[in-house]
Amino acid sequence: MQLLFHIPDALAVRFKQAVPARQRSAFVAKLLEKALPVEEDPLYLAALEVEQNLALGAEMREWREGLIADGLRGIMEAESDDAAR
Repeated sequence: MQLLFHIPDALAVRFKQAVPARQRSAFVAKLLEKALPVEEDPLYLAALEVEQNLALGAEMREWREGLIADGLRGIMEAESDDAAR
């Protein structure tokens, strides 16, 4: 299968200098194979399920917001509350 990609000119020049003409397709195929997730990977499949589950997604947002709010500012506020008592 042939695909058409647009990349910056400077990157295209480096690519052509570094990879010989008859090896470029194989080079790109190997890079894509390494970079793309394997569909049978259990962690990848679990992540997809989490993304599609609206209730779980809402729970994850609550956790994320709670953890972000529990940072340094949360510690400083708790210490000032303790000092006021």
